[in-house]
Amino acid sequence: MPRGGCRAYAGLGANLGRPREAIAAALCAIARLPGTALECVSSLYLSAPVQAQGPDFLNAVARLHTTLGARELLEALHAIERSHGRERPYRNAPRTLDLDLLLYGDLLCDTPELRLPHPRMHLRAFVLAPLVEIAPDLLIPGRGAAAELLGACADQRIERVASPADLLGQARCSPAAARPPAPAVER
Repeated sequence: MPRGGCRAYAGLGANLGRPREAIAAALCAIARLPGTALECVSSLYLSAPVQAQGPDFLNAVARLHTTLGARELLEALHAIERSHGRERPYRNAPRTLDLDLLLYGDLLCDTPELRLPHPRMHLRAFVLAPLVEIAPDLLIPGRGAAAELLGACADQRIERVASPADLLGQARCSPAAARPPAPAVER
């Protein structure tokens, strides 16, 4: 694990091509980022698109410890997306891979390049369910307890479809620091 640094959370999602494989490969790429340790990965969830078109999404959340700055980390996540053919033809377009920097410590940031916490994470079950799985007591700066916010998203369809061990096993990169969370809380 890198010395110093910050704990961060990244959302992973995809709904085009081979979403499960793309998420597994992205986890390997994240684990290889300089100064970054992949601490924990949630289960994989299937969810309906929110304010978007296209097939259902697969989603997960990863907890990282990194010495990269927040902007550096976001740029690295975007580079991983591009390496998987991510295009941005319009807002909320279907995607081969979507990597969002959700939280970077307690940093609050609102610039054109970087908004933290992620501006819509508190409204989306596909972010909150995997986040609460790996960090049940997490407080989202300026928003409150993630577990309570998840309750407000009860009308959004989401289903756990694979365990963290299944997802990491598929990744085949065996990131030594990544481990499944404590037993998941079913919602």
